[in-house]
Amino acid sequence: MKLIDRPYYLQQLIRIIGTPDIKIITGVRRCGKSKLMEQFEQYLLANYASSVIIKINFNLKEFRKYRTAESLEEYAESKTLPGRRCFLLIDEVQRCENFEEAINSLYETGLYDIYITGSNAFLSSSDLSTLFVGRQYEIPVYPFSLKEYMRYYDLSDPQSAFEQYFFDGGMAGAYLYPYTEERYNYIREIYETLIVRDIQQKYHIRNKAMLDQMIDYMLDNISNISSSKSISDNLIRKKVKTNDKTIGNYILYVCRSFLFYKVRRYDLKGKRYLETNDKYYVCDPVFRRAKLGTVNMDYGRTYENLVAIELLRRGYELYVGKLYQKEIDFVAKKRDEELYIQVSDDITDAKTFLRETDPLLKIQNAYPKILIARTHHPEYQYEGIRIIDLADWLADSNF
Repeated sequence: MKLIDRPYYLQQLIRIIGTPDIKIITGVRRCGKSKLMEQFEQYLLANYASSVIIKINFNLKEFRKYRTAESLEEYAESKTLPGRRCFLLIDEVQRCENFEEAINSLYETGLYDIYITGSNAFLSSSDLSTLFVGRQYEIPVYPFSLKEYMRYYDLSDPQSAFEQYFFDGGMAGAYLYPYTEERYNYIREIYETLIVRDIQQKYHIRNKAMLDQMIDYMLDNISNISSSKSISDNLIRKKVKTNDKTIGNYILYVCRSFLFYKVRRYDLKGKRYLETNDKYYVCDPVFRRAKLGTVNMDYGRTYENLVAIELLRRGYELYVGKLYQKEIDFVAKKRDEELYIQVSDDITDAKTFLRETDPLLKIQNAYPKILIARTHHPEYQYEGIRIIDLADWLADSNF
């Protein structure tokens, strides 16, 4: 498989070398966590030659005998040299029984700079503080961005690259297959054998059919306002026996697996979070196409999903804004930076253009307002709002 550098993620790891926390690389299955760990290992070998680098990959046969907490500790200790700096890199850590006991014990010695990856369900963000008692630093990894896709295929024009990327998605393992149907079969296999299996195993789910139906509903309703009650009501109408509490738990599980990301609603006037009706975005819309097909494509909602994931990839906190009866697709915050963003498919129609710009014009502050759409034109401004083509915006990143 062709590999490309992922400098943004690699630099994140490099910047935290020597910090006291356990570094956790998280993200959906097959998004490139293990390959990133390999690149980091190569960086350490080239720049920390006098250090001890202990690499454990629990996918490999040679490490099967170390799949208990005690044997993992013993192996790490056997490779440690007195007076030498030690890097401990562990891939697929969930394959080791009671791995958290070993990691916490090795951490307590103060001898190791620890980096780990693992299954999305068994190493979710919500579990980390419990597993490692607040000693962790998380590096979230996402499927390929448009810019990474262009680097992979040596493409220079964002416009034509986007037309390919839109259907291929960012799961790079699928790029090995020359035809679309085989690529989508690969994506479905990831979904069935890795993501859903992990969720079932982690949370002891017996009714896989109901979980699958719920995920299909969420995929079909990306970028729509939803709640556990609205989803359960829809399934009940289809004769599925469930309730909003069960669906609420299942939503939590699929978000913990990094298959979906929840974006809360925020009242801009009242300066408060709204308790009900959030939005859910899939980590890569290619899962939607692979599972549901391309017959009823909704380009606008898929574009919104792409923008949501890209904003998360760029490190923004993300909210859906509510201002009076208007909705702003995204309020994106990062330290002192704040952006207000609308996303649309086609704004050539005057009524559509006014509908999309009106909520932004009603925001009474100086923070940047952006309308992202498939304009096929260079950036321009309208009443202080930046109008940017989607492909150009996606390609203009550090990824």
